[in-house]
Amino acid sequence: MLEYCAAGGLGGLVGSAELASRYRDRPSALLGVTSAWVYVLLNAVASGVVLWLVHVFDWRFGAGSAEQVAALQVVVAGVAALALFRSSLFTVRVGDQEVGVGPNLILTMLLGVADRGVDRMRAKDRSQQVTRIMRGVTFVEARIALPAFCLALLQNLPDQEQHGLAVAVEALAGAEMTDTQKSYALGLLLINVVGPEVLQSAVTALGREIRRAADPPDGTGHGV
Repeated sequence: MLEYCAAGGLGGLVGSAELASRYRDRPSALLGVTSAWVYVLLNAVASGVVLWLVHVFDWRFGAGSAEQVAALQVVVAGVAALALFRSSLFTVRVGDQEVGVGPNLILTMLLGVADRGVDRMRAKDRSQQVTRIMRGVTFVEARIALPAFCLALLQNLPDQEQHGLAVAVEALAGAEMTDTQKSYALGLLLINVVGPEVLQSAVTALGREIRRAADPPDGTGHGV
């Protein structure tokens, strides 16, 4: 029984890490979403099922002693749920797209439900954060300096994410929106990548260089 608990715990941890990677600016938001807990539980159960199959077929994976066999079986079962949920039994064509039918379909549905749940719960909070942090910031002055400063504050952001942010900011620059609207949208893009704390620090550090002349650095929106 202890082995099944360990395998299930490892599988749940793998599922939790995957969900947390989707909401890096605030992973704790997942705690209030039921579908996220269901997803973690499903990963844990799948790991337990895999461990049962390992025991049934007596797969030892080339290990020597009984302790090594037991440990390796638990590790394999714990991480196997990740591969299991991404497998499809067959594909069907829906319109112009091919859709895989199998365990991966359950994964996609649960992740979609979790995404919507987190988005609905966090929409108001994110709106308040970005309007508070970006109040008075002009997009024209901030479009290059603010993303560059935020990225410089982080040391391990992958090049792919940096490139994606640059593309999004460039697209935002060409959008038919007011400067304020672009500024808030820029703030949301940066929050998704660096989080609200880093964005607040960057805006505070750059101060008047990215703000309208009438707005003080404290972001209150009131002149003196």
